[in-house]
Amino acid sequence: MKMTYEEQYKNDIIKKIDLAYKTANEARAKGYDPEDTVNIPLAKNMAERVEGLVSVAAPQIMNCGIPERIKELEVIYGKLDWRVALKISLETTQEKFCKFETQKEAIETGIRVGLAYLTLGVVASPLEGFVGLKIRKRLDGKEYFSLMYSGPIRSAGGTAGALSVIIADYIRKNMGYDVYDPTEKEIRRMITELYDYHDRITNLQYLPSEKEIMYLVSNLPVQIDGDASEDIEVSNYKDIGRIETNRIRSGPCLVLGECIAQKAVKVWSQLKKWGNDFGLEHWAFLQEFVHLQKETKTKEKHSKKGIYPVYTYIQDIVAGRPVLTHPLAVGGFRLRYGRCRTSGYSASAIHPATMVVLNKYIAIGTQLKVERPGKATAVTACDYIDGPIVKLNDSSVVRIDTEQKAKQAASSIKEILFLGDILFSYGDFFNRAHQLAPAGYCEEWWALDVEKAIVNLFGTLDYYKLSELTNINAEYIEKLTKYYFIEKPDTKTAIALSKSLDAPLHPRYTYHWKTIQKENFLELLKWFETAKTEFEGNSIDRIVLAKNEVGKRVLELIGVPHAYINNEFTIIEKEDAEILYNILKLDEKDFYEKFKNNESEDVLDIINSISKIKLRDKSGTFIGARMGRPEKAKIRKLDGDPHTLFPIGKEGGKLRSFQSAIEAGFVEAEFPAYFCEQCKKETIFSVCEQCDTKTRKTGHCSLCGPLNMEKCTHGSATQYKAQRIDISHYFKNILKKLNMQQYPDLIKGVRGTSSKNHIPEHFAKGILRAKYDIYVNKDGTTRYDMTQLPITHFKPKEIGTSTEELKGLGYDEDIYGLELTDSEQILELKPQDVILPKCEDAPELGADKILHNVSLFIDELLSSLYNLKKFYNIEYEKDLIGHLVVALAPHTSAGIVGRIIGFSKTQAFYAHPLFHAATRRDCDGDEASVTLLMDALLNFSRQFLPDSRGSTQDAPLVLTSILIPTEVDDMVFDLDVVQRYPIEFYEATQNYEMPWNVKIDRFANLLVENKNQGIFYTHPLSNINIGVKCSAYKTLPSMEDKLKGQMELADKIRAVDAADVARLVIEKHLLRDIRGNLRKFSQQQFRCSKCTEKYRRPPLVGKCLACGGRLIFTVSEGTIVKYLEPAISLSEKYDVPPYLRQVLMLTKDRVEGLFGKEKDKQEGLGRWFG
Repeated sequence: MKMTYEEQYKNDIIKKIDLAYKTANEARAKGYDPEDTVNIPLAKNMAERVEGLVSVAAPQIMNCGIPERIKELEVIYGKLDWRVALKISLETTQEKFCKFETQKEAIETGIRVGLAYLTLGVVASPLEGFVGLKIRKRLDGKEYFSLMYSGPIRSAGGTAGALSVIIADYIRKNMGYDVYDPTEKEIRRMITELYDYHDRITNLQYLPSEKEIMYLVSNLPVQIDGDASEDIEVSNYKDIGRIETNRIRSGPCLVLGECIAQKAVKVWSQLKKWGNDFGLEHWAFLQEFVHLQKETKTKEKHSKKGIYPVYTYIQDIVAGRPVLTHPLAVGGFRLRYGRCRTSGYSASAIHPATMVVLNKYIAIGTQLKVERPGKATAVTACDYIDGPIVKLNDSSVVRIDTEQKAKQAASSIKEILFLGDILFSYGDFFNRAHQLAPAGYCEEWWALDVEKAIVNLFGTLDYYKLSELTNINAEYIEKLTKYYFIEKPDTKTAIALSKSLDAPLHPRYTYHWKTIQKENFLELLKWFETAKTEFEGNSIDRIVLAKNEVGKRVLELIGVPHAYINNEFTIIEKEDAEILYNILKLDEKDFYEKFKNNESEDVLDIINSISKIKLRDKSGTFIGARMGRPEKAKIRKLDGDPHTLFPIGKEGGKLRSFQSAIEAGFVEAEFPAYFCEQCKKETIFSVCEQCDTKTRKTGHCSLCGPLNMEKCTHGSATQYKAQRIDISHYFKNILKKLNMQQYPDLIKGVRGTSSKNHIPEHFAKGILRAKYDIYVNKDGTTRYDMTQLPITHFKPKEIGTSTEELKGLGYDEDIYGLELTDSEQILELKPQDVILPKCEDAPELGADKILHNVSLFIDELLSSLYNLKKFYNIEYEKDLIGHLVVALAPHTSAGIVGRIIGFSKTQAFYAHPLFHAATRRDCDGDEASVTLLMDALLNFSRQFLPDSRGSTQDAPLVLTSILIPTEVDDMVFDLDVVQRYPIEFYEATQNYEMPWNVKIDRFANLLVENKNQGIFYTHPLSNINIGVKCSAYKTLPSMEDKLKGQMELADKIRAVDAADVARLVIEKHLLRDIRGNLRKFSQQQFRCSKCTEKYRRPPLVGKCLACGGRLIFTVSEGTIVKYLEPAISLSEKYDVPPYLRQVLMLTKDRVEGLFGKEKDKQEGLGRWFG
């Protein structure tokens, strides 16, 4: 039977994975690595991922039937149903699959399995977030559960975090333990701790009221506990018997605040349906809690329907990253609904011209912190939405609709009157449960209005009847309504259609009337009474107006393009003149009186009541935004940029280099001990560096010395010991093994290893990495980090891949079903295909060059160290196309296989929304990494990971081979997949409806209804590589330049309050930095300039005790005073509150009291902003 395209695609990926695993296992069997087989288990589905992940903490669960049981339970309850998690966790605890040493271990493993199921087996929370269980005594002597949580529980998400408590309680009840009996002091401690954590450590996404916390802690059947995570102690309720620390614990604060309290409504909505069937009737207290929450929220909420300014995004401002729009400020980003090929799933799009006029601070992939619909978004470009309207240095106003025009005008912009559109998808509003905000009038809405008006007039969509009525060509009218993004009507057509159909005027000719007051409008009309209108045949050529600053400002505020000549005449030309002449009835002598006598106060209503040309509101909603993180695409480097995870000790010097250690002649560090039977000597490698045979591992006891067993009469023997090794001996032998006469000038190791058994990486790998200029990550692989962006469709020419190559990868047809022949055709992306960055504007090397170097490294490693055939055999970067990578997002522990199909000119990690969802991330400015598949299989080892909490986060503990759409993060199911939103949607936005009140197909509908149609998008995009590729923030050399740029934009953008930005920058960043560094200065350590040894106090001899080097400060005067002058200068230029100025002066006095005053200060250095 012939395979479908989809089956063939999956089959191709599986074959490549199998070949890579076979080769890697063959290589690892040689014994040079910590394990003799690949250390990343392959998972075909989510159930196998759960097993693989939890096996890190409980190895005995592997191959005991858990995945099979999960599938059976899913048949009964449904996929991803919470009841599956409850059942599988209890059965694990009851030892139905395997035995555990203690009941406590069984319970902990059960909770971990349930939590791993809820988090799709992707994140590390089951290992790192849920730390363990403590069985404690109630006041009556009975036993109860105390659940230990830590910070990484955050990566599970609020819902899964809350459900982990319910899973634990379900096990508790079935295993016969009692409920928790909190004391008044324990309850008060939790209230105090949550508020301390929120105020002194970091903002909680949801801070419950005192009443809510008290009610929750009193009713929870288990205790929420955790180890101390902060140095700060709680402000009250210390020394409580059943709480082991007085320091703040992040885990319990997150579980109570962001998990149980924040997700109570969602959790209760499910529990009330089936909770009683599972013996969870005691959780009915959530019903009362939800009621209590609603009461609190009702008191805070406005009763009026509508949207209100949200200031959260602007509060945590960072110096140097500009504010682009204050909340709901007119002239900021105008909300446009829709999705282009590279937006949606939390990503948005702005016009490439907007990127340029913002002094290139915003580039493709830059994160924006936004007012709505979510907290943040990653930016892409779309050239089929409105660009900016700007005022130039000569006071002319121009509409900028191309990137080229923006580049020409950039240096002469005086004010940005309107930033242009920001494109947000319906799906993002749906997912955030955010009411729809009014849309501004746009081309896609106009086309719907025209079509509706034609049907209302003629009964059907009859363009020919309309043509007879208007004398406009029928094909032309049809083109206008079908290709509304490309075809724009001329003014005469636009006016004729509006009058004939009683439909609103085309948005191209609609201005922002609703944003001005009636008195401004009347001032404008008065000015127009003096206007001179010049004709060219039947058409108006221009309107000339004498100097009038008030009237001109009104023209600017509504966004009418015009020229300003000789600082005297305002000239409105051609189309804009024609439109204003007709709308305002300038041909009638009493036009001013007609408008003046209208009783309405709304300018748009006044015009619509008098003019025959109907207008809709162009402005809609403006969305507040500021710059967040800049876009990213670069190789990941550990501190010190090591090439290998081999300890080089202090002998490696400041650079931690092998060259320095070889000069010293030895290395002192902790190494494992092995014994070579053939050479009869000890070595640090599992394969003898001299005779190349496998060695035997020996234990070490501090009293007995070397042992041949793991245990000693004095207890367990360590797998390592502090040794002084002859590094030159090892280095020469490894070079000989690699057949290298010359080696790189600088090979860098690590100061020491932090893994449990101190197993080093074979430094042959470091020599070869240094040769190819690549670096090692904490897990032994080379990672390339990038900003995540969605893409559902692409053109071959955008990714630099030929149509022939794409056909070989299974892309035979475009989205219209036509055979692929042209590089301009649009293709729908396959779910596991990725487009990596190759940006020439960025300061760092692109993924193409780094991964090419990694492939050369892998091939030489296989041939010279392992004596095997080369795997990649790649000559050029473009040969990477078709090869596989492992993608992994931060705070997760499951990699997913992706296939490279091309490279974009941006710094974005372009992948299908489903692929991003498989990494459990959306595209709100998050980043993910890729590793070449063979690099991960050959070089990754869990034994390299640090022996500390959080180390398994961001490590590929398990690998997903095939993406299953129903087993990814459910947020992607809200992605809208239509070509066009219906007219009912735009009408619903005007009434602030909730998104689900309008039916628009989302990805969930395609899955549920098994629709075979593809994904579509509403807005076209000419090329994914248009727009700014690298943010100016990354290329500006100093914070001074960045801060100047930030304030320059604040002054230039109409929608930004520059004085408020100055206040926030001083308050939230500069002042905190100065004070923090002042405090650090008095508590600092001293560092040796030669060997970097640190001392709390300087030794009496005045030099380093280890090497005799010079001692220096770790916090210098410069780090304290660098922001002082900029802050004072900012406060003087802008109208900041007097209190803030006084605080700055007091801080200055304190600094001068510590370091003294500078006598001859150069004034020019300090006065940055005046």
